[in-house]
Amino acid sequence: MGTNSQTPYRFLQACLRQEVDATPVWFMRQAGRYMAEYRAIREKYTLLEMVRQPQVAAEVTMQPVDRLGVDAAILFADILLPAIPMGINLEFAKGEGPVIHNPVRTQPDVEHLRRVDPETDLGEVMEAVRLVRRQLDDMAPRRHVALIGFSGAPFTLASYMVEGGASRDYRLTKTLMYSEPVVWRGLMEHLSETLAAYLIAQVKAGAQAVQLFDSWVGALSPADYQQYVLPYSQAVIQAVQKTGVPVIHFGTGTTTLLPLMQRAGGDVIGIDWRLPLDQGRQILGMQTAIQGNLDPVALFAPLPVLKDKVHDILQRAGGQPGHIFNLGHGILPGTPVEAVRAVVDMVHEYHQ
Repeated sequence: MGTNSQTPYRFLQACLRQEVDATPVWFMRQAGRYMAEYRAIREKYTLLEMVRQPQVAAEVTMQPVDRLGVDAAILFADILLPAIPMGINLEFAKGEGPVIHNPVRTQPDVEHLRRVDPETDLGEVMEAVRLVRRQLDDMAPRRHVALIGFSGAPFTLASYMVEGGASRDYRLTKTLMYSEPVVWRGLMEHLSETLAAYLIAQVKAGAQAVQLFDSWVGALSPADYQQYVLPYSQAVIQAVQKTGVPVIHFGTGTTTLLPLMQRAGGDVIGIDWRLPLDQGRQILGMQTAIQGNLDPVALFAPLPVLKDKVHDILQRAGGQPGHIFNLGHGILPGTPVEAVRAVVDMVHEYHQ
């Protein structure tokens, strides 16, 4: 289900580095607890219940499309979902985030991971994709909003599975990388095969682009990234690109990793707020589209300050084809919805 040069979707045009009538904008975590509509649903269900009920996941996915005027919807799901059918005992503990009760740290742990068939083991995700795509298609030609599917990248999923949850220093993950290369390779190969199949299934269900979230890869040095991560992210991206849809490759804290991430692949590379956008463009060149890169905390700033920051990013983009406006990471809880909506208008109305 590829895209063509005549696509009416400005988000997809930007992914393909084509001229657009206005810079497209969407936000990571645009569906979430900063919105009253989301909180009302969240009171009724746990996070896992929400993502396992296609109608609920579709409703939450569509909330920011209706409220904010964004150019793309991103499927409401969780990056750890594919780990559950592998045999991972996952719990979302209140105030702690994801907790994995059977972490993967040895060769037997890797060997016990089950093979995943996304169409059956994660069928509720595919149904949510189909539901959202139908709703977005019904909006056209009045408004063209693209649908983004996503998954975590192999390293980020591996870090959760090894650490047993989130981590500040990734001590267990890096120790496994360094001391048990065979175990690490087995885990990363299993994850790259699973995640590629998962993303391809989302494309078949109707996703028009996908984003690979390597949220924690900034914890690595360039040398470690090249040796222990790049081949596996590259395998996922190359497999998905065969479907013809654009792939966005995203990480945070990745200023020193951008050339290697570009080598791993992606039609679009995400740039976080720690690096000015024009410097990121200099590193990556014009052959790759870029996404970013407002600091999520800027959404708490007074409106004139926020406008200056948005315009600074757009000026740095220089009106060149291939820029998608986004944050450098996800929207934070407590973010004023009015500020997010204002950024959409600022971006769409901007003229150099």
